[in-house]
Amino acid sequence: MIYCPPVLGPDQDKLDVSTLTGKCFGLQRRGNGFGMKTYSKVGACLLVFSVVFIFIFQDTPLDSITRFATTGFSDTGSEDSCLSRNQSVLYRKSSPHKPSSYLVSKLRSYEELHKRCGPHTDSYKRSVKQLKSGQIDHNSSDCRYVVWVGLAGLGNRMLSITSAFLYGLLTDRVLLINQEYEMAGLFCEPFPNTSWILSDDFPFKNKLRRFRQNYDQSFGKMVQSNTFNYSTQLLPSYLYLFLSHDCSRHDQLFFCDQDQALLNKVPWLIMKSNVYFLPSMFLMSSFDRELNKLFPDKETVFHHLGRYLFHPSDRVWGLITKYYQDHLAKAEKRIGIQIRIFHAKTSPFESVMDQILACIRKEKLLPEVDTEKSIASPSNNQTSRVVLVTSLFRGYFEKLNKMYGEHPTKTGEAVAVYQPSHAGKQRTWWNSHNAQALAEMYLLSLSDELVTSAWSTFGYVAQGLRGIRPLILYKIDRTIPDPPCGRGLSMEPCYHAPPIFDCKAKTNVDTGALVPHVRHCEDISWGLKLFNSS
Repeated sequence: MIYCPPVLGPDQDKLDVSTLTGKCFGLQRRGNGFGMKTYSKVGACLLVFSVVFIFIFQDTPLDSITRFATTGFSDTGSEDSCLSRNQSVLYRKSSPHKPSSYLVSKLRSYEELHKRCGPHTDSYKRSVKQLKSGQIDHNSSDCRYVVWVGLAGLGNRMLSITSAFLYGLLTDRVLLINQEYEMAGLFCEPFPNTSWILSDDFPFKNKLRRFRQNYDQSFGKMVQSNTFNYSTQLLPSYLYLFLSHDCSRHDQLFFCDQDQALLNKVPWLIMKSNVYFLPSMFLMSSFDRELNKLFPDKETVFHHLGRYLFHPSDRVWGLITKYYQDHLAKAEKRIGIQIRIFHAKTSPFESVMDQILACIRKEKLLPEVDTEKSIASPSNNQTSRVVLVTSLFRGYFEKLNKMYGEHPTKTGEAVAVYQPSHAGKQRTWWNSHNAQALAEMYLLSLSDELVTSAWSTFGYVAQGLRGIRPLILYKIDRTIPDPPCGRGLSMEPCYHAPPIFDCKAKTNVDTGALVPHVRHCEDISWGLKLFNSS
């Protein structure tokens, strides 16, 4: 029998993972990491410990979503090989944001629906047969679906998947993911005893990525041509929804209550999206009551749903835990700095670097260095602060690393700077690139303090999973903003391309001024995001 004694640091929610593994197996670190055999033992030990931890310390303020996941929130049974689902409690700080009991109940009900209607079930087969025939028979199946088709980078995809999932919760539709190669093997299955991956035998699966806005079966095009309305005698068995950043006004009628009532009768909705369109659903009267019950705390929607849906696969979890143990575990405080450059001409390196340093000084994130003195040799003192830099470019890391590597701090604290990768450019269609991106988003979410770049969905995901309002580096347009950064007023992501059409008034309106909890974003003046009303 393996015995793994609990090892808690000064903060009861923080564990010394390296000490824990050593006590479990009598291991000593050698070189830069453990061997493969050792890692398999460590993984087994952590899995055992996570269960012991839950039962022994069940009254401590653990992250409620993680506890829910580990003790039944998404219990995939004994065959579940998703280490991150069970071990994340060892790395994350306790979340003060607790899910509503109604959300917990709703997710339980959804899991049962997905289990009954998911791929390869009898209900799914009947629904696919109906789809092929083009005829709607409401007596043949009680299952309805929303099929997600992705666009853009991984951060955009995770946000749009979350939006599609919430839409499924609100409309009793099963969410299925059209998984292409670039996303294969990144995440564990989120729902117990079933799959959310669209099966390979799905009709026209090979054509999903090629769907375009002007597709004949597109909702927007059919509304524009007046071929999809209440007078339509034979409704289609499926419709294509184009909810991308460049969707048309007719596509955006998806957010009108009267159009939703009609869409509700279509069994299959195929949704292509690259945006966090979720805030606009909070403007719809047909969803208002249900959303208030699900999320009384409006700025925790992605925090709860993201932690529920996105468990890194064992492959990605290995990248995360190894880097954390090698570089971040021993620090007293971890600061994540996420840097995204959209326009190099208007955001030159020196300007961005000066902005980062100005933000660090303004917010007192790191101690000042004494430039009059030099560090003769590396200190053996334990690092008190670690900076995790994520960027496609290496220059920002090199500047910070040189600053704190060559000069002592005025407070005597030791600061270490690390950067996991520097790809040079985004490679959306590379699976390995996306695996690294997911690992780095997750590592950022383990920070005590987080600095993110304006407009960046990569940063949105990290802050949402962490559950904090980040410091936002405002977008540079040739000059450094003053102030260089500011505290976000909500930890929710921003919807970059929201509709500006009032469905009832049939005119353009400021959709950021209709209800107290949906307002414009701090980093994009025309975007929409969720805030707590107060």
